[in-house]
Amino acid sequence: QVQLVESGGGLVQTGGSLRLSCSASGFTFADYAIGWFRQAPGKEREGFTCIPSSSSEEIYYADVVKGRFTISRDNAKNTVYLQMIHLKPEDTAVYYCAARTGGSCHLALSSWGQGTQVTVSS
Repeated sequence: QVQLVESGGGLVQTGGSLRLSCSASGFTFADYAIGWFRQAPGKEREGFTCIPSSSSEEIYYADVVKGRFTISRDNAKNTVYLQMIHLKPEDTAVYYCAARTGGSCHLALSSWGQGTQVTVSS
């Protein structure tokens, strides 16, 4: 049974930092690309970063987070991390991780976590 569990969300002040974790089970984690998405109140869910299974493909960052967010993975721990710095109120959202159907970030999405709330106060 595929399972993704996000953790690490919380309340932080503008300019602060958080590190989110996405722990996976039920599949061969190292073979799959993992992405992070977020959904703010009243807005559509948006994908903003993805890490492929192989370094032969570049990590993707949306412009809105480039330079502030860093995605990484530890295949030994079946975990993807999202380090967020210089947080802004507009980063407030529920953050989700999701697995692709294979190792590339260009593939379809397959499984989602339940989400973790990030709130940035001004």
